[in-house]
Amino acid sequence: MYKVTKEILFCYGHRLLNYDGKCQHPHGHNGKCEIELSSSSLDKRGMVFDFEDIKKTVQSWIDIELDHKMLLCREDPLVDVFKKLNEPVFVMDGNPTAENIAKAIYDYSVSKKLPVSSVRLWETPHSFAAYGKP
Repeated sequence: MYKVTKEILFCYGHRLLNYDGKCQHPHGHNGKCEIELSSSSLDKRGMVFDFEDIKKTVQSWIDIELDHKMLLCREDPLVDVFKKLNEPVFVMDGNPTAENIAKAIYDYSVSKKLPVSSVRLWETPHSFAAYGKP
């Protein structure tokens, strides 16, 4: 199996509902996404996928949808506050945990027909969550 990984850096804010700890309050992260694509064969160029094409597809979406935005659960009362203030917000169905952010990036990438095997979302330099194929 051939694999390639593209690293994408972005900043985001969030807070977690139903959480007892520091993350229950609005705060920010310098996140790092690692998107891994895999294939049992290479294309005519000898590639799984061109790094520049991954960047154009996934990084552009992250830059538009997630970068420098507050990621909030749909049920969070702050959603209406941010929208009323015309502040940038990305609304998620679930809590904006590293796991759910990784899944959102994975789902978007799959929807664009990328052969994604996994997405890692580094919330800090020492902690990451991953979502992907078993």
